[in-house]
Amino acid sequence: MFIVIALIVLGFLIFVHELGHFIAAKLSGMPVDELSLGFGPAIVSRQWKETRYSLRLLPLGGYNKIVGMEAGDDRPNGFNAKPISSRMAVILAGSLSNFLVAVLMFILIFSFIGIVTASNANLIGAVLPNSPAEQVGLQNGDQIIMIDGQPTPTWDAITAAIHSKGEQQITLLVKRDGQNYSFAVTPRYDPSAKMDLIGIQASYSWTKQGFIAGLQSGLQVSYNWSVMILQVLVQLLTGKLQIQELSGPVGIVVQIGYSAKSGLPNLLVMTGILSINLAILNILPIPALDGSRLVFLVVEWLRGRPINPEKENLIHLVGFAVLMCLILLVTYNDIIRLFSGG
Repeated sequence: MFIVIALIVLGFLIFVHELGHFIAAKLSGMPVDELSLGFGPAIVSRQWKETRYSLRLLPLGGYNKIVGMEAGDDRPNGFNAKPISSRMAVILAGSLSNFLVAVLMFILIFSFIGIVTASNANLIGAVLPNSPAEQVGLQNGDQIIMIDGQPTPTWDAITAAIHSKGEQQITLLVKRDGQNYSFAVTPRYDPSAKMDLIGIQASYSWTKQGFIAGLQSGLQVSYNWSVMILQVLVQLLTGKLQIQELSGPVGIVVQIGYSAKSGLPNLLVMTGILSINLAILNILPIPALDGSRLVFLVVEWLRGRPINPEKENLIHLVGFAVLMCLILLVTYNDIIRLFSGG
């Protein structure tokens, strides 16, 4: 079920990206042969003016065919026949639409659902997947009364007791549905947190803010996440962060599934975060992504003439191959972490 939810979320974000390109192309006067929601065989397909609108079987994103974007397509008013400024606007529109959707989602979440307020109660709010806590059977809503015979009336007392034991086995006395249960669990060292954890999170509640406060929070969170993603990219380039530490498709699916398990608000927040990721990554000057097309347009503007289409296509092809290798590498790391309990 979580895989289906993850595919729907990723499909939605990809379609939003393509819809941005489509709207910008239409506003620039570029004909579009087709706009499709999903892939595979068409369920419904209708022609309206010069564009065919299709709903296809697999809701895993979508695509649009803008006239003049493919080599050799020299139809009037096509992409390659338009001014550089119009072409740049079309290329940028995909990432811009993802970013705007993320901002809008955050504003609506904070305005009408609320912000997360952590509780200091001794209740488990979430059990992380593949964690020591999950492996021994701890559940959301469990009340941790004691650890190794010492009372734990607050969440601060719980974390202090766990962190003080290192990677030694501890015994938790837990109240669940009015009954007391004992669990023996061994904390595991988490390199990112730099401490020993069992994989539980505090309980929390959502506090509505109202539209004005939600607007401010939505804009601030969008900015914070954008800065954080850019900082990660800088750390990758400077060698402070290894590519093995990144998550690929499998890791993203796991995170979406965990967010869905934690409730709709968390799933919506995760969708917003992924949308900002998609916006920024697509605008990077990596061959086969939108950012590289922008680079070629800048070079064309500086030279006064376009780069040979065959050379550009070759660069995109090589870049796409490298990109696929990187995706395979991070996917392999995801699988290793998944089966090793990381």
